Amino acid sequence: MNSNADKSGAQSPVQIGDIAPNFRARTTMGDMSLSDYRGQWVLLFSHPADFTPVCTSEFVALSRAGERFRALNCALVAISVDSLYSHLGWIRAIHEHFGVTVGFPIVEDPSMVIGRAYGMIAEDAPDAATLRATFFIDPDGIVRARLCYPATIGRSVEEMLRVVAALQRVDSDNVVTPEGWRPGDDVLLPPYQDQDSALDAAGDACWFHRTRPDKRKKAGK
Repeated sequence: MNSNADKSGAQSPVQIGDIAPNFRARTTMGDMSLSDYRGQWVLLFSHPADFTPVCTSEFVALSRAGERFRALNCALVAISVDSLYSHLGWIRAIHEHFGVTVGFPIVEDPSMVIGRAYGMIAEDAPDAATLRATFFIDPDGIVRARLCYPATIGRSVEEMLRVVAALQRVDSDNVVTPEGWRPGDDVLLPPYQDQDSALDAAGDACWFHRTRPDKRKKAGK
């Protein structure tokens, strides 16, 4: 396990731009290390507990969207404090009741060491009841975005797909994405970085908000 501990020894939350702490753990698909996924995008997401209504709805939706994540070269890795055997019982129940096969590994973290390393759980938290975090990790193992929700609010699979696609889009070209951007929508050009460019744009009334059509094929659909 990589450490994000500060000088006092306390664990600090993983921030955007940090190297994602590596770990090795048991999962529903065998032992794995996060570093096994280098070279592809990873969504590492936590859930408060197995056999709970919000988490079940998320896992059903994520499983059904599996092909869309794979089209983005993005692996899903789930984690909670429940035991491996609880995970296995839960995914069997999901299969029986919803006809869905969970196609991604679920990591067991009964000691909460992984959750605390990522800042998913406060150091003094007695349990993981508030844990519903998502980390978007790029092929180099860098955390590029993170989302956090309370235990009572389910995540949006569409937003998870959108964020991955947006991160990949800005990495591929010198553009940024506007509010609500989806693949195929217009993109924005970054702000001017030097005086000459800014002065050359004096005749452009909206020089601070320059759009450009994006002709790239829609991904993840």
